[in-house]
Amino acid sequence: MNPEEKTLVEILDEHNPIDLARYINYVTAPQAGAIATFSGTTRDSFEGKTVLELRYEAYKPMAIRCIKSICSYARSSWSLHSIAVAHRLGPVPVGITSVFIAISAVHRADALDACKFVIDELKASVPIWKKEVYANGEVWKENSEFLERRLELGKKDGVGSGKDVEFVGHHKKGCCGAKVKVNGGVANISTSHGWSCEL
Repeated sequence: MNPEEKTLVEILDEHNPIDLARYINYVTAPQAGAIATFSGTTRDSFEGKTVLELRYEAYKPMAIRCIKSICSYARSSWSLHSIAVAHRLGPVPVGITSVFIAISAVHRADALDACKFVIDELKASVPIWKKEVYANGEVWKENSEFLERRLELGKKDGVGSGKDVEFVGHHKKGCCGAKVKVNGGVANISTSHGWSCEL
């Protein structure tokens, strides 16, 4: 089985819950001694405000391509068996999962490190947008990982400016601390990690 066959990436349409057991079963294998998971759920408050739900939107084809690229890079960095990533769109009430990652490996360190990398990179670079709905209003939110990347790009030369964006200078197996270089040309994000996503 090639690595592509052991990777499942799904962006679920509105009102389709994430079946955690389905994704855990997908990555389960006799040779895998570890399964690491991450479940991102809607919490009930933010900075003293009561949260009713989160609402997610995405550019699905690009989001799927970007997540698959991130998974490919994770495979090249850690010894992994299977990867499953699911993200829900539309309203997600308090206590419900909006993003789920399951990764299996022979050893726990690989599974845990890769799981952290995948969620951090997903939040930093995949075109999925979140609106937080409060009892007294709503606001579109940016992930802190995305904000860090945007600050590195500079206010004038963002991803939508038709320039190449290259993350350079970060060679360890984590997700934070990448530097950004902006060149003229077609919009494309590529990282020193080795994964890229066309915009």
